[in-house]
Amino acid sequence: MGKMRLLKVCLLLAWLGVSIGCGGGGGDESASSATPTPAPTDNTTPNPFADDWPEAGNPEGDLCAVPAEGGPADSSAPDTVIGSGTPESCTGEAFRQAVAAGGIITFDCGDDPVIITLGQTAKVFNDTGPDIVIDGGNKVTLSGGGAERILYMNTCDRNQVWTTDHCQNQDHPRLTVQNLTFIEGNSTGETVDGGGGGAIFVRGGRFKIYNCRFFSNQCDPSDPDLGGAAVRVLSQYQTLPVYVVHSTFGGTADLGNFGANGGALSSIGVSWTVINSLFTHNRATGHGANSGNGGNGGAIYNDGNTYTLNVCGSRFTDNVANEGGGAIFYVSNDETGTLIVNDSYLVGNPSLEFETYPGLFVIAGSENYAGSTIEE
Repeated sequence: MGKMRLLKVCLLLAWLGVSIGCGGGGGDESASSATPTPAPTDNTTPNPFADDWPEAGNPEGDLCAVPAEGGPADSSAPDTVIGSGTPESCTGEAFRQAVAAGGIITFDCGDDPVIITLGQTAKVFNDTGPDIVIDGGNKVTLSGGGAERILYMNTCDRNQVWTTDHCQNQDHPRLTVQNLTFIEGNSTGETVDGGGGGAIFVRGGRFKIYNCRFFSNQCDPSDPDLGGAAVRVLSQYQTLPVYVVHSTFGGTADLGNFGANGGALSSIGVSWTVINSLFTHNRATGHGANSGNGGNGGAIYNDGNTYTLNVCGSRFTDNVANEGGGAIFYVSNDETGTLIVNDSYLVGNPSLEFETYPGLFVIAGSENYAGSTIEE
């Protein structure tokens, strides 16, 4: 984090009584040796950084069309409205209860942007919904306080209720997060289904991200496969894609996401469609690659067999992988998978040990880079 911004953050959070570990650092693996950050307590405050943070989406504009399935969910008739018009009414506990109840969730926290810091992770129950929509109205930032994962959904977690006998391949819950910002999520030490997902972890059902921002999230700093400092996804229904549309991961040098693999996104055997989005200053902090302790996919880490990563109209700069794939690490182990990177800009994403193309490490059955700029 830049020194001036770090100082402002530390002064603000000290005034609020919240500790995030203000000793310096950022997206470097040295952060792993720092004293563990105490768990935060629920806290809601005005957001003094709302005008400084980068907007969601590719700053060059919406270059690619968005299919209807990837567009925003209708949140005009919410099942739950968190808050009653003031920041103080938008509590972390109210958010957790709303997520547990499911349905369409919106916020009424007043006219100004707010930061809701969670002392515990909000968890989806699989027998709610089946559609769960969380819409922040472009005013709500959800924070893990540097010590907590923010949001969790897992159809195979018995604690969250099993609803089918095929939890790894069921069509619900269908979770959408939109018009939200996720900051300071931290899943370090989480072990369920391999961990990862500093801000959001999803296994099963369907998942979509629309018009969201992810800043300064982290997961474990080293592991051969674990990843997704911002988002980790497993086992989507019938291998249908996760949509990531008009969203930002990082955006400036002091806001990047960092973890073992996949500083922004990570998955095994999951298809993704990424449209009109921005990835900058994310880092894969592990070392030794898959035979060691990771370091692959500065922005995106994908592994598996038959699956597709489809990127369109997106921008990748200043992402770093300590091993392979500064921007994207894509491996189809049996070479049946497909990588598509169209009408996108990938420049200045160092792979410190190995790469297939500048910023990319690819093992795929088919590849398509139409209309893209891919350079050192």
